[in-house]
Amino acid sequence: MTETTAIQIDAGIFWEALGARAAGAAVVTARDHAGPAGFLALSATHLSASPPMMMVSIGLKTSALSTILSSGHFAINYLADTQADLAASFGGKGPLKGADRFEQDRWGTLSTGAPVLKDAVGVLDCILEETIERHGAVIALGRLSAYSLEGIGSRPLISFAGRMGL
Repeated sequence: MTETTAIQIDAGIFWEALGARAAGAAVVTARDHAGPAGFLALSATHLSASPPMMMVSIGLKTSALSTILSSGHFAINYLADTQADLAASFGGKGPLKGADRFEQDRWGTLSTGAPVLKDAVGVLDCILEETIERHGAVIALGRLSAYSLEGIGSRPLISFAGRMGL
């Protein structure tokens, strides 16, 4: 490992450095009066086990943010390695946008009403408890209210070094 002196860290360098972290690809979803919304989460993790809390970082320009705030819930859907198409779609790539990404037969609900992917590796359904705004992002804190491990035997889709896959 090479040690360097402190350098100016801009957004590009930050994302390059963060690319060294392998993370399960997740789509965060919610539904309000206007319909379903979602985005590919680059940061979705646990906060505490007691109480069971999750946190998701959401850019202020993310269109699904208003749906999460108005609905008071969100679901974290961890994708299987066969679902790279969904990761791309919810990451803003591909022809489908907005509610068109929610094919009716692929999605259901658990306790909050947030859309949950039926064949996800795992789903964490959360009630929004608090938001914290910092540096162009909102940290959404949610209490786990239901979960599904229906696809736990599937291989997860991993994000690593800017690419999806294992």
